[in-house]
Amino acid sequence: MITLALDTSTTRGSVALLDDDALLLDETFSADRSHSATLFAVLEKARALTSRIDQIAVGLGPGSFAGVRIAIAAAIGLELSTGAKLVGIPSVAALDVPAPAYLAIGDARRETFYFTRVERGVCLEGPLLATEAELAARLRSGAGRAVFTTAEVAQFPGTPIALPSAVALARLAAEGRGIFARDDLEPIYLREPHITLPKPK
Repeated sequence: MITLALDTSTTRGSVALLDDDALLLDETFSADRSHSATLFAVLEKARALTSRIDQIAVGLGPGSFAGVRIAIAAAIGLELSTGAKLVGIPSVAALDVPAPAYLAIGDARRETFYFTRVERGVCLEGPLLATEAELAARLRSGAGRAVFTTAEVAQFPGTPIALPSAVALARLAAEGRGIFARDDLEPIYLREPHITLPKPK
């Protein structure tokens, strides 16, 4: 099975192409404001390496909402042109770390944080929202487990930063592990969308 995986949920974009156990492509790039242009250049390179794609795995976050939407849109376009199956996996389940089990935390804005407990690429808890006190309590109860974040969290200084790996996503998808969604992919929403109504005229 040939699996293409992509993640643009953080400051580092990542694309991988896996043919069963053979890694055909592993590329990372800076995911700044123009990362969509870079992403499509890397995807073209991946397409040139294979005559078919059976499965496309996308990192669904939590992370940059715009970045995740770009990855999903790219995957949908490739699905239409290749007939590949789409799978979505939480980005935090595929961090580029040696630990098989870890906790992933992050800033979810509005004085909240997210928490995920991951084992072998499967989210056993979360991603879920927590207050600072709730997150601190969860970290105390999980003492001894490695803790990572994808971006610095001021309230939890010193937490090591680890970024998602498209290679890890591809391997999880190829093994059928950690899959969060199939076909109809959406970013992981930690809360209901916040809508600001226009002021009356």
